[in-house]
Amino acid sequence: MKLHFIAIGGSAMHNMAIALHKKGYHISGSDDEIFEPSKGRLKKYGLLPENIGWDTSKITNDIDAVILGMHARIDNPELVKAKELGIKIFSYPEYLFEQSKNKKRVVIGGSHGKTTITSMILHVLNYYDINCDYMVGAQLEGFEVMVKLTDDADIIIIEGDEYLTSQIDRRPKFHLYNPHIALISGIAWDHINVFPTFDNYIDQFKIFTDVIEDGGSLIYCKDDKEVEKISRKVKNSIEIISYSLPDFEVKNSITSIIYDGKKYPLQVFGKHNLLNINGAGFVCNKLGIESCDFFKAISNFKGASNRLELISKDETSNIYKDFAHSPSKLNATINAVNEQFPNRKLVACMELHTFSSLNSKFLNLYKNCMDSADISVVYFNSHTIELKKLPPLSIKKVKQAFNNSDLKVYTDSKILTEDLLKLNMENTNLLLMSSGNFDGIDFKKFAKKMLEKKNSSKK
Repeated sequence: MKLHFIAIGGSAMHNMAIALHKKGYHISGSDDEIFEPSKGRLKKYGLLPENIGWDTSKITNDIDAVILGMHARIDNPELVKAKELGIKIFSYPEYLFEQSKNKKRVVIGGSHGKTTITSMILHVLNYYDINCDYMVGAQLEGFEVMVKLTDDADIIIIEGDEYLTSQIDRRPKFHLYNPHIALISGIAWDHINVFPTFDNYIDQFKIFTDVIEDGGSLIYCKDDKEVEKISRKVKNSIEIISYSLPDFEVKNSITSIIYDGKKYPLQVFGKHNLLNINGAGFVCNKLGIESCDFFKAISNFKGASNRLELISKDETSNIYKDFAHSPSKLNATINAVNEQFPNRKLVACMELHTFSSLNSKFLNLYKNCMDSADISVVYFNSHTIELKKLPPLSIKKVKQAFNNSDLKVYTDSKILTEDLLKLNMENTNLLLMSSGNFDGIDFKKFAKKMLEKKNSSKK
């Protein structure tokens, strides 16, 4: 099988290219920009294009199919030529389904938690040496790549993103997977550039439940009122399973789940992660894993990359980074750190980086969402707003939207880091939240510098 990837440098695209290369397929690809870690991984497997840019000479009649990434525009020259030659064109979600037609498909959906829940399921299956294919949106400890596709696995675990499939297919990705087991963690409006109203956004999850295979299962968080409403309208052939918070305790900054009279100490924390664990547990139950065995395995789960990830720590301070960027995610992450460390102060710093968060219409949804932090900081870059072709934002507008008179707002990342380094971090945690990187901050180096400065000031 000979496949060509248009926009091979994408996060999901390069991982799928590697997975199919390992399966024995002949892979070629192009992109107009490729960054790390995609670049290094593609190079390792001999898949890195010799030249950056689009090259129509790569589109030949002997190609069996073209895989089209979301980054590629509708007038992409390679795409145009592939159409002219009549080559079959798939988006990566379409081809993922193509590769999993004969497998039991587990699809994890929701506005938040889907990466973590998918990661938890994979961790437990790996713990018990249960073979499965997968596609997940984060790098996991013990997993080399984020996509695995084989002929011998009977199960595939898929993170079901609600964003669009490609420039020529405007369906949300998770509409294409037809799951046997589906999970919805919760619904909070996102992707305002694609789903202009909350009702329109909710409709995508209704469609997701409609494509569950007859005789399949829907597992959902009953604490979310929108998901609860959707669950009531699922077709009769689908099994409905709801979940909520498990019994737990937080003692000496360690969270433990209590199940059947036994305590299972965790390496992750926060009510949102406890909900994620219960959702993942019900999926694993459907895959034949008993609850006690699930909790034993999940005790060793350290979390997915960039999801409340501990960067550095000392005796009285922890520094975390998190992918949180929407109002509901900010709330959940800030509350999690406060509940885990009730006797420490919290500095919460977030970057407005996504299209939705930088949109003045959406911005007002952030009202009071950072109030429970002792120091709240918001950063945005005017150049990022220009690139997204959005109207300019002002510091005043951001402060009004967050409805927090003590909120500190920055538009220069250098000044931001300088001011953070001046803070007294004794008995204080720092939480850095963004889907970006605050315009080039090296999180590990910065965290190390912050703790070194803190400790040197005590001498």
